[in-house]
Amino acid sequence: MALGLLYAKAAATALGPRSSTLPDTVVRRIAAIDRAHLAAYARLCGFRFGDAVPVPYLHVLGFPQQIELMATRAFPFALPGLVHVRNTGTAHRPVDAAERLSIAVHAERLRSHPKGAQVDLVTEIDVAGERVYDGRSTYLARGASAPLAEADPPGPQPFEDGPPTATWHLDAGLGRRYARISGDVNPIHLSPLAAKAFGFPRTIAHGMYTAARALASLDGRLSGALTWDVKFGKPLLLPSVVQLRTAPTGDGWAIDVRSEQAVHLTATVSEARSG
Repeated sequence: MALGLLYAKAAATALGPRSSTLPDTVVRRIAAIDRAHLAAYARLCGFRFGDAVPVPYLHVLGFPQQIELMATRAFPFALPGLVHVRNTGTAHRPVDAAERLSIAVHAERLRSHPKGAQVDLVTEIDVAGERVYDGRSTYLARGASAPLAEADPPGPQPFEDGPPTATWHLDAGLGRRYARISGDVNPIHLSPLAAKAFGFPRTIAHGMYTAARALASLDGRLSGALTWDVKFGKPLLLPSVVQLRTAPTGDGWAIDVRSEQAVHLTATVSEARSG
């Protein structure tokens, strides 16, 4: 089912009774990469186009299955209003655009949070029985309730002030362009009126666009086997001017994206450890 139809289904099922537990459903599909689509993604996010698949693109491939899972009343939270607060992933080896991928998505770790409840959508990608990617997207349902659980680790933090690596000028149409490529047609990224309905003064950038563009700034400095941990901060309003900062660490890089008003993203990225 097309993502637009899945979002419409999610809106239609937003009201009414829902499950209090996570479904045990695993949403699976076999995917071949469309090179024209991959090239458009690479161009928009700043990656070099070639046979190697950018790691954030693997998240894009699994995203439709996340939405399919969250769009039914068997999922405990209505999709409209869920906030993507963190994303982690490991590409165990470089993935070639010619490879045929087996993608499986399931939900786990329903847990409490000081602002409501959190849940993880887990994406697993195999090639011919070999695991090549593990991804985890954490979503927050504000005001919801869930079983108490040990707090998550704090995640990447802003680092000490330093000179920016780059300055990005993000225009008002960025959300629509990324939505066409990623399939994430959440109205808060597309329409100022919809954004205002959810409490934002204007449309906001996709967190995964910001994360992908930040990682693209390190293109060529890391292999295709890497681990990243991205924590999303204040929503990035469009249009905006923001600064990217990167700093080497012992085993990789620290990243943040900030404006004069707020920190919008913090991340770490490092070479994936074998074994």
